[in-house]
Amino acid sequence: MGASVGYSASMKERERLLDMLDRMHDGDAWHGPSVMNIVRTLAAADAEARPLAGAHTIGEIARHVVGWRDEVRERIGGKAPALPACGDWPPPSAGGWTATLADLDRSHRQLRDAIVELPQSRWDAMVGPSREAGLGAGVSYARMLHGIIQHDAYHAGQMALLKKALA
Repeated sequence: MGASVGYSASMKERERLLDMLDRMHDGDAWHGPSVMNIVRTLAAADAEARPLAGAHTIGEIARHVVGWRDEVRERIGGKAPALPACGDWPPPSAGGWTATLADLDRSHRQLRDAIVELPQSRWDAMVGPSREAGLGAGVSYARMLHGIIQHDAYHAGQMALLKKALA
């Protein structure tokens, strides 16, 4: 993971996005605890517990985050927008919670690497054919990357509240 730095007027868009992505995943996030700070010490049973009826579990949310990070990374690689290959709300893997934690780190590293490799000339290009295609098509790569960070922030907040509800 790259080092988080303070923002400055001279920072390039890519550097700002990578900094936000790093802080969101396992850094000093401004909004509150990062994804990994929330889940790192969570027991497997707590990850799949449902303290709020009708709400997703922390494990379900974590797998959802992984799926969408992977989907965005694949879109950067040229894949047409679609639901994540694993589904929108994937079930637990055979490896359980330990595998989910590893997948969170892997998905972060791979998305980060894809952003580093994304040519500046494509940042304003459109993802997919049109907005009518749905699932994030018809937005620029830059907007999609801001969106995945916002997506992680939203779900980090949910996980933090669910973790408090478990106490």
